[in-house]
Amino acid sequence: MNKRFAFIDMGTNTFHLLIVELYERAHKPSFKILYKEKVGVKIGAEGGINAGYISEAAIQRALQTLQHFAQIIAQWQVSEENVMALGTSAVRNAKNQAVFIEKIKQETGILVTVISGDTEAAMIYEGVRLAVPLDQQPSLLIDIGGGSVEFILGNEKEMFWRRSFEIGGQRLMDLFMTSDPISAENVADLRAYLSKILEPLSQAVAIYKPTQLVGVSGSFDTLAEIYQHRQQDILESYDVENEPFYELPKVFVLNILQEIIKLNHSERLAMRGMIPLRADMIVVAAVLINYILQTTDYQKIIVSTYSLKEGLLSKYLS
Repeated sequence: MNKRFAFIDMGTNTFHLLIVELYERAHKPSFKILYKEKVGVKIGAEGGINAGYISEAAIQRALQTLQHFAQIIAQWQVSEENVMALGTSAVRNAKNQAVFIEKIKQETGILVTVISGDTEAAMIYEGVRLAVPLDQQPSLLIDIGGGSVEFILGNEKEMFWRRSFEIGGQRLMDLFMTSDPISAENVADLRAYLSKILEPLSQAVAIYKPTQLVGVSGSFDTLAEIYQHRQQDILESYDVENEPFYELPKVFVLNILQEIIKLNHSERLAMRGMIPLRADMIVVAAVLINYILQTTDYQKIIVSTYSLKEGLLSKYLS
């Protein structure tokens, strides 16, 4: 019998809704995507992410979005027990987490589960495996969120290492982006900070020697959008999430990262394929991606449009 599920990823920057129908094909579980939507909520804004507090304005944005999601879920007739919502970095570090979750329950009926960074990283790996044909060689998976960044080393069969660092785009913006465009001094300070805080990653990369970099959603989606727009004359309504993954030429990625770092806000917004919601956070993300690419010689760069919510889905397919 077919079953419908709704998965909500309450990211620090963006809330995602995925509604799927599960069914059996040749005695194996399979799924069909019925509906998906993402909304920029920015629950880490107003200085809240580094203060460990979700502001009243952010709470109202979250409630408005989740009320909208609840209406969509009801329209698709997903039963209450098959609705799963996950709180990530901004929620797990918020002093007012309990109040926030209770308000959501009271006003939308949605029950939120707050997950650890380690669990988040593990679920991202499972989501990516649904989308990207990983091989026997280790890959480095990176998911740059607004609050945290997850790094996973693994191949098609298993994870070797994973770690979540609280160095997401909103946090890095608040700490290092004091001018627009970002100054050379800010870039140098950010790189020095990354070098220090990502030492455990450097050690793991030295051990497992990944040959492929897999960028997951968020900032990497933006790079894929820009690449697609530059490759062909396509409509502004183009949605990079139409495909589960993309391969990007390394030279293009390195060049576009340098370009993004040098531009101001209005110039970044004018780039074809730039997602307006990410026009500022993409700068610190570009510095981070550039730093990672300069530490190891990756043969391939893949962008996965599947992430945390698809990782949640994968549990029901196994």
